[in-house]
Amino acid sequence: MALYAAHRHALTSYASGIVGDHARAEDVVQEAWLRFVSAMAKGPLEEPVGYLYRIVRNLSVDCRRRMARERVVGSESLSEAESLADGLASPEMQASARQDIRRLIEAMEELPERTRIALEMRRIEGCKLKEIAARLGVSVPVAYQIVAEGLAHCHRRLKADR
Repeated sequence: MALYAAHRHALTSYASGIVGDHARAEDVVQEAWLRFVSAMAKGPLEEPVGYLYRIVRNLSVDCRRRMARERVVGSESLSEAESLADGLASPEMQASARQDIRRLIEAMEELPERTRIALEMRRIEGCKLKEIAARLGVSVPVAYQIVAEGLAHCHRRLKADR
C-alpha cells in the first residue's frame, strides 16, 4: 500500500496524459493497482514500480482505444448506431454489425440484473467503479469483478455465435 500511496499522483498524471481525462485516469490507476496486487500475490516482482507503470500504460492505451470506439457511437440510440453503420459499410458488413448488436443485447439480457446494471453503468454511462460500487452497495474490487464477469460473458457469447 505504501507503494501505491507514494506513486499514486505520478501514476494518475501519467495515465491522464495518455487517456486525456483525469477522472478516467484515476479509474485506470485503481484498476492497475488491483491487477498489481493480484500479480504480487502470485510472487515477488523484480521491479514492482516499473511493473505498475507498465500496467497503467497498457490500461491507459486500452481505455483510450475504448473511448475512441465509444465516440463513434456516442450516446446515440441503437437504431441510430445501426443507421450509422448502414451509411458507412457494405451490405454484408451492415448485416453483420446489426447481428452483432442483437447478439450483444441478448447476451446482456442473460446477465443477472446486478451484473447487467454494473456493465451498463461502466460501458454505456461511463461511470467510475466507485460509483458502481456505491449504487450496488459493494466494494470497488467487487464492482470491478462484477463488470469483468459481465464483459467476459458478453465476449464469450459474441465469440461463440460467430
